Amino acid sequence: MADFMTRYIQAGQTSVANYLLDHFREVGMTTDQLLVYLQLRRQMDRGEQLPEAESIATRLGWDKQRVYQLLHEMITAKLMTITSVTNAQGQKADTYDFRLLTEKLSQLNIQTVQKEVKQETTNDRSTVFNQIETEFGRPLSPLEMESISQWLDEDHYRPELIQLALKEAVLSQAYSLKYMDRILLSWEKKNLKTAAQVQREKERQEPRRSAASNVGQPSSQIPDIPIFKLTDN
Repeated sequence: MADFMTRYIQAGQTSVANYLLDHFREVGMTTDQLLVYLQLRRQMDRGEQLPEAESIATRLGWDKQRVYQLLHEMITAKLMTITSVTNAQGQKADTYDFRLLTEKLSQLNIQTVQKEVKQETTNDRSTVFNQIETEFGRPLSPLEMESISQWLDEDHYRPELIQLALKEAVLSQAYSLKYMDRILLSWEKKNLKTAAQVQREKERQEPRRSAASNVGQPSSQIPDIPIFKLTDN
């Protein structure tokens, strides 16, 4: 046992990033290529800059031509390159360079975030469509769906703002995209871009509306006037 432990320690260790083991398929690396990579790293960590394909084939129990083919595939797939390095003695030697692989791994997080944002945008759009159809009590026409898409893509109205405009339209029993559009335009003119800003503006104007309505009228007859005006262009 002591003799085994000596050999075990002398064999050393190869450090491999868990992130690579978790995501190697996502950067286009096959399982066989990963095995070749691990053998390359093992020998390079021992100071062998350009391990021979034959030694890798022996350890993996493969034919040498298979290893050559996998090395070629990894270079073609931009998972690695062969570059020249200068050692401490000033001598140049070729070595395998895996910076391209690291670069691909670093892009995964960006792609994941972009995918999540895209999915969130798609979900928001579907939610807006479904809510309007539910409140209107009918399916939206292709033209209406295009109009809503323009609100989101061209006018950059937030889904929460469109949903709030829908609520105002329903409260007024005006089941029309034109009515909603006038509300959204009114808020845009006031530079109200979020539901919270609309609510604050509504609260700010409430005392003024109440004071104006109280002149010569019983308080019980004060109408609930929305903050938008249908005469706005």
